[in-house]
Amino acid sequence: MATISPLVRISRELGKKVSRLSFGDPVAYVYNPLEYARAPHEAYLERYGAKTPREVLMLGMNPGPFGMAQTGVPFGDVTMVRDFLGITGEVSRPKKQHPQRLVQGFACPRSEVSGTRFWGFARDRFGTAERFFDRFFVWNWCPLVFMEASSRNLTPDKLRASEREPLFAACDQALGRIVETLRPRFVVGVGGFAEQRAHRTLGEGTPITIGCILHPSPASPAANKDWAGNVDRQLRELGIELEGANA
Repeated sequence: MATISPLVRISRELGKKVSRLSFGDPVAYVYNPLEYARAPHEAYLERYGAKTPREVLMLGMNPGPFGMAQTGVPFGDVTMVRDFLGITGEVSRPKKQHPQRLVQGFACPRSEVSGTRFWGFARDRFGTAERFFDRFFVWNWCPLVFMEASSRNLTPDKLRASEREPLFAACDQALGRIVETLRPRFVVGVGGFAEQRAHRTLGEGTPITIGCILHPSPASPAANKDWAGNVDRQLRELGIELEGANA
C-alpha cells in the first residue's frame, strides 16, 4: 500500500469530518472540494507540501466558487493552477449543485480574481512555483463552500453559532496539525478572519509570528489599489523579506 503523506492524511480526515456536518438556513448548498476535487487537491499537497520546515504558512479562509471549488487548490483560479502551479486532475461534481454555480473543474471558463492576484503575486515575485513553495505553503482553514439559495456566497463566520462550533473545532484541529507538520516561523492570514483562527489555534504563548495580509478579493476597495505592493509592505513589516525573489 502506498504511503500517504502527512498533509494528505490531514486533508482526508478533515474532509470526512466536515462532510458529516449539517447546515440549515440560510445555507442551501455546501460543496466539499476535498471530496469531489480530491485528485488535483492531493496533487497540490504532494507536489508542494513535502518540504519541512517551511518558513511561512499562508492561511486562507475557505474556497471561492470559481477558485478552489473548481480546482481543489487554495485561491485556485483555473488558469493559475494549470499554468503556474502545473496542477491538473479529474474533478467530479458535488451531489447537490446550484444551477448558477456549477462545478466544471478545469473547464470552468470564469476566472477568480482573488486567485489571479494571489498566484500572480507569487509568480511575479518568485518567477516559478517551486521557488515560492521553497519558503511558503498555502492552506485554506475551512475546505467548504457555503451558498444561499440565491447563489450568494456565505463565509463561515456568518453561520449559526451552533453550526460554527463543530466546524471551527475541526478546522482549527487540522490547522494545528498542519503547523506541527510544516513547523513554520510565520503564519500569515490572508485577511483578518484567518489571522484570528491562527491566534485561536496556536495560542498566546506560541513562538510563531502570526500576522495577516490584505485579502485579494475585489470586494475590498483597498485590494483594488496595488494589492501586490501592499502585500510586499505587510510581509516585510512582519519580518518576511522577499530578498532573492523578483521583487
